[in-house]
Amino acid sequence: MDRETRALAEKHFRGLGARLPDGVCGPPGRVDFIEKPDAFSYADFFKGYLLPNVPCVFSSAFTEGWGSRKHWVTPDGKPDLDYLLRKRHGCTCCQLRSAGIQRQPQGAHAPQRVHQLLERVHPGKLFLSQGLPLPQRLAPVQPMCGSLHRDTSVEDVYSLPVYFSSDWLNEYWDAINVDDYRFIYMGPTGTWSPFHADIFRSFSWSVNICGRKKWLLFPPGQEEALRDCHGSLPYDVTSPTLLDVRLHPACARCSPPLEVTQEAGEMLFVPSGWHHQVHNLVIMKSCTGINYKEFYHFLKVIAERRILTLAKEMGAGTVGSVGDSRLGTQQAAFDVSRITEVLASLVANRDFQRVDTSTFSLQPEELLQQLEEVVTATAAL
Repeated sequence: MDRETRALAEKHFRGLGARLPDGVCGPPGRVDFIEKPDAFSYADFFKGYLLPNVPCVFSSAFTEGWGSRKHWVTPDGKPDLDYLLRKRHGCTCCQLRSAGIQRQPQGAHAPQRVHQLLERVHPGKLFLSQGLPLPQRLAPVQPMCGSLHRDTSVEDVYSLPVYFSSDWLNEYWDAINVDDYRFIYMGPTGTWSPFHADIFRSFSWSVNICGRKKWLLFPPGQEEALRDCHGSLPYDVTSPTLLDVRLHPACARCSPPLEVTQEAGEMLFVPSGWHHQVHNLVIMKSCTGINYKEFYHFLKVIAERRILTLAKEMGAGTVGSVGDSRLGTQQAAFDVSRITEVLASLVANRDFQRVDTSTFSLQPEELLQQLEEVVTATAAL
């Protein structure tokens, strides 16, 4: 992030005044398609899409160098299942689930090996992200999926796009070496992920290695009109039950979703708080809960890393990258300012004030003071 972009970002959030928008906006008329990597900078993405919180699609040119696109796909655009098994990707744990069934049988989510998933489907009958029909013997279990966890360093499976370098959630999980939110999904035609928004209402990005997906996107606030008379969100926004005004009395006020068809190699940016349902993709990973202690620790880890970034770069007198994050001084300073606002809100939260923080290595008020000092010190950068 350069200085001009940081100034624009800070002005944007000051203008929000920490308030949610009063109105509910309908989806934009279209989704922009970004074609050429060389002509699209980080600042372009930040100003044009991240701050306005609108989606966009990056062309396959942004991912053409990925190892997964080179090695995992046959010349005719199908998944090379033999290659995946031969290269021992089958040794990585995954989960099998039925994506279109609300109540799934016991054991449906049990971790399995990738080869167990692949061997249940006849070669050539499965797509990454979208597939061909399952064999008849699997017909009762309509959607199957596997999520490939961690260690994607082999073969340079993918490279992190610079646009998503400041990824607090995965950076936190990497730092504590527990889990992450990076997944590879496989599934046949007809599989889909239920209506949801991503954990913490964070932004996300998704790339098709092969196949096609249809996304149904709803901007923040639109989902409220889809709630039923009991206050619950729908599991499937394509269900005819939404036409029942007794069950969904406010549904008529909801704008039609923004539909995006994602082709092979393309990368979709899903903005913060956008609820979505994805067809021909397998089920999303269940969002695990996080308590106040964990959330504070999450903020603390990212805060300390950003402070270290600023200390190193300001000490060296240059603006460069630290480690593999490719974060510059302006991005680190902006992140610190946002973490400071979030932490200040957390410290003032009554529920958080009831949490026993005596065992914390650094008290929240002390961390907040440190962050405020850093914000002041970097204001002139």
